[in-house]
Amino acid sequence: MSRTKSSPLTPALDPATLEPRIGSGYPEPFASDVAAREKRALGDAFGLTRFGVNQVRLPPGCASSQRHWHSHEDEFVYVLDGELTLVTDTGAQVLKAGMVAGFPAGRADGHQLVNRSDRDALCLEVGDRSAKDEVTYPDIDLRLRTVNGKYQFQHEDGTPY
Repeated sequence: MSRTKSSPLTPALDPATLEPRIGSGYPEPFASDVAAREKRALGDAFGLTRFGVNQVRLPPGCASSQRHWHSHEDEFVYVLDGELTLVTDTGAQVLKAGMVAGFPAGRADGHQLVNRSDRDALCLEVGDRSAKDEVTYPDIDLRLRTVNGKYQFQHEDGTPY
């Protein structure tokens, strides 16, 4: 098996050994809701290219993202520890450790996870890395689109942030 520069020497690792990405790439004023979010790119650590896996830690009061949906990417979430509130068009649902949620590509049902508890929560996010994917944020003036092969945040009218 060939290894990429970013893949580990063994086929297993402790996620705590990976450097977390803290916060998001959202423009203000949307970044503050997720400023304390920690993501560890587990899939990237192994050189996975067909799907991505992130371990996400959300401290109390933090959201996983702005409420959103994907045009071409399926998403799956597995709660590992703690308690998260899933917010969708149909309302809020509490997810406890061991519970899962799935979001098919193209279903215009904005979703986000919010930690409304008093302790950290930990989950896995899995997505299929579709190059055609665009993200719609139905509650705010924000879209994520691919422009010249790179993701770009835009206003609803298409002007860049």
